Amino acid sequence: MIRSVMSRRPARGGTPDALVVMLHGLGANGADLMGLAPYLEDAAPGAEFLAPDAHEPCDMAPMGFQWFSLQDRRMEVMAPAAAAASPVVNQFLDEELAKRGLPPERLVLLGFSQGTMMSLQVALRRPQAIGGVIGFSGALMETPSFDADVTARPPVLLIHGTDDGIVPFGAMAKAEGTLKRVGVEVGCVTCPGVGHSIDDRGLAAAEAFLSRVLG
Repeated sequence: MIRSVMSRRPARGGTPDALVVMLHGLGANGADLMGLAPYLEDAAPGAEFLAPDAHEPCDMAPMGFQWFSLQDRRMEVMAPAAAAASPVVNQFLDEELAKRGLPPERLVLLGFSQGTMMSLQVALRRPQAIGGVIGFSGALMETPSFDADVTARPPVLLIHGTDDGIVPFGAMAKAEGTLKRVGVEVGCVTCPGVGHSIDDRGLAAAEAFLSRVLG
């Protein structure tokens, strides 16, 4: 169960007409991504930004949280772990949408690193497509049953630095190919010289994507 959530109300004030839920990376927390909201809110001034802490303490760091363990990074281990965490994230999303009376298409998931892995894991398997997914510096958890498991095809934007030493830059092209194969609209943004982080180019791309899918 997700117990702690940071929130930023819509820039224009009033009742939110959309949700942007930001899923952090391994060993971080919701505050780590909430700092992006001031740079993105002009693209969706009616959106409320939520940044939950993941439901598990990080098992590789003295502080912070994780969506699932990454001690073993073989795909055959990570993919089931991400699947096991999905009900927690889905319950949170369903509850937050219901609280505000919003339909799925008014939700965008924004992930960083492991948060991108979870965003893609969840969004592609929901009963109805959400508004979109923005994934920074992440990867797609692909299993032999992946094609059959996809039930929703929201637009996806992937953003990755060429010098990422944590999640290889090549993960973006691999994810792009797989997503296109199953009929998902996907755009990719390459950030030259950027490591495992977010730069101005990536933020600008995320802002334009939010404006398009929530505008």
